[in-house]
Amino acid sequence: MVLALGMAFFFESQATTTVIVVRHADVVAAIGEDPDLSPQGAIRAEELARVLVEVDVDRPLKAILVAPGKAYRETAEPLARRINLPVQEVAITDPDALAKRILKKYKGEIVLVVADAMTIPNLIPEFQGSKRVPDLADGEYDNLYIVSIPWYGRVKTLRVRYGTRPVPLATAAPPAT
Repeated sequence: MVLALGMAFFFESQATTTVIVVRHADVVAAIGEDPDLSPQGAIRAEELARVLVEVDVDRPLKAILVAPGKAYRETAEPLARRINLPVQEVAITDPDALAKRILKKYKGEIVLVVADAMTIPNLIPEFQGSKRVPDLADGEYDNLYIVSIPWYGRVKTLRVRYGTRPVPLATAAPPAT
């Protein structure tokens, strides 16, 4: 009986860590170095909150980590309000250090990271996730990566899309007259 309880405790403590990684939502074009979200970005941030508010039926998100800056914070705030969790600004310049911090502090938990387009393809491999994450195009804000890190076995990297993709102006339908 003691052995069975010990094994149950061991396996429970070795739970899977899940890291959800998104780029900040759409920003206002050419407005300084720390832009706000655009109206489309605010809509996308609300959609992210809708998608992630009950991401796990057993446990909610444990942490929301964002890069310093308004767009990152504004992307995470609708979700943070819905689940009553603070938004934590973290340095993302060293993806290896960030990954180690997450794996140590949030082992077995679910964490959201809001980062920039250049960090995401470098951060996911630090969790032993896919090394084939493509670079994100300038207007590409709808990728949501889910990195599932089991205590034993293969790491899985999933990519899903959320929100709507803006229609390029060249292909938009002309206004009705």
